[in-house]
Amino acid sequence: MSVQFIALLTLLTPLASAAIIALFLRKQGTLASIVSTLAAAVVAAGSLTLAFGGSRFGADLGAPVAIEWLKLGDLSISLGFLYNDLAALMLSIVGVVGLCVHVFSLGYMHDDSAKARYFGGLSIFMFSMIGIVLADNLFMIFIFWELVGLSSYLLINHYCLKQSAADASKKAFITNRVGDFGFLLGIILCYYAFGTVNLVEIGHASTAGTVVAAAIPLLLFCGAVGKSAQLPLHVWLPDAMEGPTPVSALIHAATMVAAGIFMLCRIEPLFAAAPAVALQTVMWIGAGTALYAALCAITQSDIKKVLAYSTLSQLGYMVAAFGLGSIEHLHDETKTVVILSAGVGAAMFHLTTHAFFKALMFLGSGSVIHGCHHEQDIFKMGGLSKKMPLTFITFTIGVLAIIGMPGLAGFFSKDAILYLAMENNTPVFVILTVTAVLTAFYMVRMWKLVFLGGTRSEDADHAHEGGASMTLPLLVLGLLSVAGGYEAIYGGHFDGVLKQVAHPHGAAHVTILIVSLAVMIVGAAGALLFYKSGPADSLQQKVPGAFAGLNVLKASFDSAYGYYVAKVQQRFALLLNFLDQILIAGLIVRGLSGVVGLFGLAARALHTGNLHVYVYWFLAGAVILWALAAGTL
Repeated sequence: MSVQFIALLTLLTPLASAAIIALFLRKQGTLASIVSTLAAAVVAAGSLTLAFGGSRFGADLGAPVAIEWLKLGDLSISLGFLYNDLAALMLSIVGVVGLCVHVFSLGYMHDDSAKARYFGGLSIFMFSMIGIVLADNLFMIFIFWELVGLSSYLLINHYCLKQSAADASKKAFITNRVGDFGFLLGIILCYYAFGTVNLVEIGHASTAGTVVAAAIPLLLFCGAVGKSAQLPLHVWLPDAMEGPTPVSALIHAATMVAAGIFMLCRIEPLFAAAPAVALQTVMWIGAGTALYAALCAITQSDIKKVLAYSTLSQLGYMVAAFGLGSIEHLHDETKTVVILSAGVGAAMFHLTTHAFFKALMFLGSGSVIHGCHHEQDIFKMGGLSKKMPLTFITFTIGVLAIIGMPGLAGFFSKDAILYLAMENNTPVFVILTVTAVLTAFYMVRMWKLVFLGGTRSEDADHAHEGGASMTLPLLVLGLLSVAGGYEAIYGGHFDGVLKQVAHPHGAAHVTILIVSLAVMIVGAAGALLFYKSGPADSLQQKVPGAFAGLNVLKASFDSAYGYYVAKVQQRFALLLNFLDQILIAGLIVRGLSGVVGLFGLAARALHTGNLHVYVYWFLAGAVILWALAAGTL
């Protein structure tokens, strides 16, 4: 099979699955789940075949793979593939994690009455996400970008009879539209500046010495701010946990929220040619998000909300890594590519490892929730290490990976980012180091409250492991959370992306290792010693002021947005409605219609039905015409 055929098969199989489910299987949930899972298996097989089969589009195709889709004057929008090591890495993540989530969902959603709709939504998402990964131009990315938003909306709102789920889906949809508006403006401005939105052509123009206005990459970055939930558009992601837990694992932890990071790496040349303020803005937004979300996670009692804020924080790490890539020597021709690649490599490295261990923990939380009869409060759990030993072991691997245990995947990728920060920006290094301490603190807090001590509720007393469909994905992702870092560094399959990851050497290596161990030990030991296995939050009991302050911090953005909507936007809408009713509907529409009506009444008055009156009008008209012809009028 040719590379083109494999790529098309990988892209179109989930679309065919969604179409079959929508047209024929809406009331046959079991069959729909099988069709969707088989489609996910095809996607995983195709992704891994393309990534590890030794084939690359650049080598197999003499010309780009693209067809013209729409032409409006000089504007031509094409649909095409850009497949390289960056796409191969992201496609592998989508395929592997997507298949694990589908298999897990077979058990988790077994009794759901809307199972067909759920699996159809998963297939639409897989199609949309693969489209983003393979797209060769910004317009095509935007099309699939919006389809990903649609599928996210549908899956967050899966439990549509719950008001909280409906509100969360609307919040996610509206918030992402704000970022996507900036993204669209960036695409338009990019076309105006370059005459093209093709990623390869933009890259050539940027590296050829074209100076790019900072507005272009920053407007495109707005899309990543929305999709990857960065400050200040982060507010939708914690609420998105209203969706089924496997959806949280696939969309809101491993793939969709990582699409913003992937897009940034795709448009890397634009940042290389733009003023330094563009990358500095990205760097500070990422660092701020990482710290803010870590602080918010400390007070969460919902197991999924803890993981949601953890995801926000880790996404901030990735965004900061990208921004750190070329703060220095931005326009130095001998160093630009190398330094930028270090940022891209560190961001994509952490994206890869994070996808594995965060998907593992989300599915592990799903196993806990399922085993505890849908209880999500960590203070009502406890003692699950004995009742759910496999979930306990795999979840522990995920926790150790995210806090940076040496030898696990998260250790390698986190250290690469910390080293990059230490070399390029000391304040950001301090922020990310503090964030790492907080990460170890709140993750070990959650782990201890969920699995150690005695059970604290009847649901926890009767907890049990799920079936094979729910435990097998945990084992696979647990293995990847251990081996993923070694494959990324030593496997050599994605050297085009990861070969420039900054690895500390000599004294720097010792420094980073000491920092990593110190933050892990301080954070983990602090949580183990501070929190007691009980039904109440130890922080709330012992330091109520700090607990209340963190809750205020968490609610600050939602409160600000609520104030804006109620006091500014709503009043502006009322003003527009008043102007519409008085000026447009009143004076213009009804006023003009009234004037026209008067003419109509006058004309109607002339139609009397009396022949003598018509004769007089005829004679009067003839006299007027005669006068005009004679020139007297």
